[in-house]
Amino acid sequence: MPSHNADIAAIFEKIADLLEIEGANPFRIRAYRNAARIIGELSVEAYALMEKEEDLTGIPGIGRDLSAKIKEIVTTNRCSLLDRLRTELPPAVTELLKVPGLGPKRVRHLYHDLDVQTVEQLYCAARDGRIRALPGFGEKTELNILQAVEAHADQVSRFKLAVAAQYAEALRSYLVAAPGVMKVTVAGSYRRMRETVGDLDIVITAAEPRPVMQYFISYDEVAEILAAGGTRASVILTCGLQVDLRVVAEESYGAALHYFTGSKSHNIAVRYIAQKRGLKINEYGVYRDGARIAGESEESVYRAVGLSYIPPELRENRGEIVLARAKRLPQLVELGDLRGDLHAHTKATDGHNTLREMALAAKRHGWEYLAITDHSRQLAVARGLDPLRLARQCEEIDALNEELEGIILLKGIEVDILEDGSLDLPDHVLAKLDLVVGAVHSKFELSRARQTERILRAMQHPNFTILAHPGGRLIQQRPPCDIDMARVIREAGRRGCFLELNAQPERLDLLDTYCQMAREEGVLVSVNSDAHSTFDFDNLRFGIGQARRGWLEKKNILNTRSLGELQILINRTMERPARLRHRDEQNNHDSLAPRAR
Repeated sequence: MPSHNADIAAIFEKIADLLEIEGANPFRIRAYRNAARIIGELSVEAYALMEKEEDLTGIPGIGRDLSAKIKEIVTTNRCSLLDRLRTELPPAVTELLKVPGLGPKRVRHLYHDLDVQTVEQLYCAARDGRIRALPGFGEKTELNILQAVEAHADQVSRFKLAVAAQYAEALRSYLVAAPGVMKVTVAGSYRRMRETVGDLDIVITAAEPRPVMQYFISYDEVAEILAAGGTRASVILTCGLQVDLRVVAEESYGAALHYFTGSKSHNIAVRYIAQKRGLKINEYGVYRDGARIAGESEESVYRAVGLSYIPPELRENRGEIVLARAKRLPQLVELGDLRGDLHAHTKATDGHNTLREMALAAKRHGWEYLAITDHSRQLAVARGLDPLRLARQCEEIDALNEELEGIILLKGIEVDILEDGSLDLPDHVLAKLDLVVGAVHSKFELSRARQTERILRAMQHPNFTILAHPGGRLIQQRPPCDIDMARVIREAGRRGCFLELNAQPERLDLLDTYCQMAREEGVLVSVNSDAHSTFDFDNLRFGIGQARRGWLEKKNILNTRSLGELQILINRTMERPARLRHRDEQNNHDSLAPRAR
């Protein structure tokens, strides 16, 4: 089996880590990190692309050298450069990078100055007070490392949803071809669209279970067989992901699917309802006095206990059962409901495609509009736009809109929210745009009070439209900022601006619970790709999964509106009462006038 994109990305990340520990050229390190991100977020498997083309230089950001290394990994499942780097450093050193708060620069100091090579040695060095003496560490950092090592020891390895999807979908395609197989569904937290997945639970119906079992354990990505019986098996894939398979009779398929989808709390609640009705419910069916009365479908299971069908994303025991009993469950948003995307980047900053390429890709998705929101000047690492470059981009957008049919590009910016809550570009520049997406990219460590006030002040700006990736988190890499999100959501409702649900697999930000809160407060959420290439639009399926987990319906999503409806809603954010605007702008009468369209 060729390497998946996640495997290639992991190899490139390891190469970058080892190069950084060695103190290699920063540009070379950045090239591998960028390649890891590009390949990791690619919606099409690299090996599938290579079947059509000799090299992958057509992917923006992938040159000949990287393309050759990808080909080497795909064909051999190895990388000679990584093998060489591993011989130059102790193998266990890279394990230090898994400890939260330790990046390659700090690991380099720990290795070279204290000869720390393992997590155990790191713990001893922190416990003995030897780390605080290193330049750039200190007593507080040492304490944080000690706590992080202790927490790391108890941490269960989980895979980001988009990474798990690569392995799950490939395995499902493999199992569909097994002898006598009729149905294959990946259940568990993957089916519930949890942002991280601990393992995969697969439910199958087949004419004969034993051939399926043999076919499953013969999958060439199986590294270890934990158990293999007549109807159930458990394996570990080479990537470290555990997969549990269950073959069930067709009349039990719905009951098994319900049971293995979970969540545990949801299943317990449903089982309690069944018991009160004199029923028994398990993975084989719903029974009354020993006779099976339901189980062939999930709908039949819920119907037997007096509930309407509950979509998998809602099964967290957060009130869905009460609404299912009353037949008042929300009609959850679907991917096909989106009419456009309001957060996308181009080659003008840190994107990989041109305006035209992004527009045509959006058109292929069947959308009416796409907002171009490149970074503002504060984000120097992304070559952010200053007023002059932004003006030139707006002229390019106007010219393309005159030329292209079936898609409209909206003029926007992802403007940095500065530490004091001001925006990174002048008012007269922002006022000329169709929308302004505000985002925090720095000072993540501010106190709860200061971080919250920073965001509230930004939202008070008369040109502010959408708060991007509100928590600022990167899953398994950076925790969300400490923000009073309830207050932010309420103030967004008062000020008439919107919140983003960022569909980037690294982010999936808003949290599902905050989506629910926004729904209750009447604040519209924009499900955006934050695309940095044409491939990234496909990540919107993960954003929609998060929106569904947050109980969001089509009417709760800003970019399910037509272009005309969207423009009306956005224009209203410019017509807020003066008392709600930033105090520094209250005396600026020009800025209080609604923008002409």
